[in-house]
Amino acid sequence: MNQIFADRFRSARVLNGLSLQDLADKLNNRISRQALHKYEKGDVVPDSEMVSLLSEVLGVKPDFFFRETNIVMSDIEFRKLKNLPAKDEQRIIEEVKDTLSRYLELEEILSIQTMFVNPLKGKILSINSFSDVENAVKIVREAWNLGIDPISNALELLEDYHIKIIEVNAGESFDGMQTWVNGNIPVIAINTDKVISSDRKRFTALHELAHLLLPINHLPEKKKETYCHQFAGAFLLPAETAYKELGKGRSKLMIQELSILKKQYGISIQAIVMRAKDLEIITNSYCSQFFFYLNQMGWKVNEPVEYIGEETSNRFTQLLFRALGEELISTSKAASLNNQSLAEFREKSLLVA
Repeated sequence: MNQIFADRFRSARVLNGLSLQDLADKLNNRISRQALHKYEKGDVVPDSEMVSLLSEVLGVKPDFFFRETNIVMSDIEFRKLKNLPAKDEQRIIEEVKDTLSRYLELEEILSIQTMFVNPLKGKILSINSFSDVENAVKIVREAWNLGIDPISNALELLEDYHIKIIEVNAGESFDGMQTWVNGNIPVIAINTDKVISSDRKRFTALHELAHLLLPINHLPEKKKETYCHQFAGAFLLPAETAYKELGKGRSKLMIQELSILKKQYGISIQAIVMRAKDLEIITNSYCSQFFFYLNQMGWKVNEPVEYIGEETSNRFTQLLFRALGEELISTSKAASLNNQSLAEFREKSLLVA
């Protein structure tokens, strides 16, 4: 019990970006930094009054400190993360771990055992070219029975195949990250402070999926990113579909036709243009010209049309209400698993119903 509390206490502190002295200050020095250090080492477990006070200051429920779900994360790769301070990086990691621990606890309550299977295992030994990426996408789409049709909700699709999707709020520091938990659970986190639009969420999730599935660890970082970009583009707009919609050997693309494709396939205009270049529908030179045009028009950040589509995963919420409906958990436990107060959860339950 001591070590469980110690680990969870440290996690709550890091989640709030606090040092031990910062926490002591927020507690108005009712307890010293040295005493808090003993909690974190597992030497001492505080009494219920102190647990309640720590819960209030750290913004967690009391049972947070005693949750036993074990979360062991492998190496983490952040996309577009350059000079994030170690404290902030650790806070993001702890947020992912906390969300995932509640997710796995809920699956355990429902006796749900999910086993991820990498459809590329044994079929793709190495990625060294664009054609290798195309082949990998084809194998995954076939394994998941997707054909060449548009994907309505990429995040739900990944959850259906046992990839945990977690949305975090982490400022402007990174787009997405991925890791393996407990050796066999793939996890993708998307920073919704930065990745806001639905088409960008989809692309980010599939880019991170590529990092999880493709055997690319032998490659330099820049090459890995290129192949993961190509994987995401190919997943959203397969080659056969791209040729059908755009034709071959184009000398010019119209912004109007690309806008229609964006709304149909949920892929940005810029990603479509890059896809057309990779498939040699347009030349490298014309691709550069088109991006210059987009930049001139102010469309690099905000494209002229939006992809309107729901891009979120509702699996956790659905499982939560399933457990509640089957009377496997109480309403207060459901609120705790959803990281809400009882009043907040009841209000949300009415909105969902």
